[in-house]
Amino acid sequence: MRYQASHLNRLWSGGFARAATRSAQILLVAAVVVLLVWLLSRLSIVTVPFVLALIFAAAFEPWMEWTRRRGLPSAIGAAVALVFLLVVIVGSLLFVVGSVSHEWSELAIKAQQGLERILAWLQALPFSPDTRQLNELGEQISGFITSAEFGSGALGGVGAITEIATCVGMMAIILFFVLKDGPQMWEFLVRPLEGTAYDRVERIRRKTINVFGGYISSTAAAALFDAVGVFIGLLILQVPLAVPIVILTFLLAFIPIVGAVTAGAVAALVALVSNGPLTAALVVLVVIVVNQVESNVLKPILMGRTVSLHALVVLMVIAAGTAVGGIVGALIAVPLTAAAWGVVQAWDGDELAGRWARPKGRGPDAGASGETGARAESADARPATHAVASG
Repeated sequence: MRYQASHLNRLWSGGFARAATRSAQILLVAAVVVLLVWLLSRLSIVTVPFVLALIFAAAFEPWMEWTRRRGLPSAIGAAVALVFLLVVIVGSLLFVVGSVSHEWSELAIKAQQGLERILAWLQALPFSPDTRQLNELGEQISGFITSAEFGSGALGGVGAITEIATCVGMMAIILFFVLKDGPQMWEFLVRPLEGTAYDRVERIRRKTINVFGGYISSTAAAALFDAVGVFIGLLILQVPLAVPIVILTFLLAFIPIVGAVTAGAVAALVALVSNGPLTAALVVLVVIVVNQVESNVLKPILMGRTVSLHALVVLMVIAAGTAVGGIVGALIAVPLTAAAWGVVQAWDGDELAGRWARPKGRGPDAGASGETGARAESADARPATHAVASG
């Protein structure tokens, strides 16, 4: 019996057993995440407005703090913020529909013609891909360009008015109550917590508000910068359909990386058909310069340390969000991921990440830093040891 117990102990304590245990844990966590994502996607009529309301509530947090310091009722501050947001959303939709509804079909045709010209050039090359493959690719992209998803459905919302109205209405209701009674709701939720746990959730709350608020303000400012920069370039180069292209650039700029590339491609295709290859190349150059200035100069100043995600992570998150929730999923995937990473970064302190997420010293000064950390830990441990010994 003792031999069997020892044999089983060795069997489950080996390297293979530990790998199997970790694999089972990873599979369990992945299953829980998949189930949670599935439930959230099935309840998108509630979850999407709720997430959007939380993001906008974080953006309006400075305004609500200002109204509370001035002694104004929270209901008035929440109502003013809500009216402002609804005016911006409705006004933007009306402006977009009124500005590009009569030009959008022409924009789609120009982009499709530019794509067909590029495919024709590719077919003329000695090392061009198979003709059938190019034709299939052209048909897929042309179908997307001329579809309602890319046209009026994406900008005007003609095919989804009811869904958009329901989402905006639900978001407005949730946002009003979150702005009005948010502090009381939060205190009710954290009432069972004390000590270290309470301090941790408070850090998480502050970090999440900073991430969401910083993301909204910086992304809107960056989108406006992109739109203005591209618009100036299009005017100088005398590219037609500048207004719908700029509106498309502004809207797509809320989707990091992917949006800028898509808008720049459409602008280049229109310039290729209307003004020729040289102008199209100059449009591409303008888009690259504007996006580089926005990414490397403007966004770091606006965001600071609020959102720090690698470009590869952003691309993967956008792809996953699009697969789960379409265009809305792509919009909210990045701020949610940034907030989750912010939680990790504030897990053990305002500037102290969780132990597993802390950078490990492997550079030329790693030895010195490791020795310093070891000395600090031993210094912290000595009084406790002395206390135990003396006790």
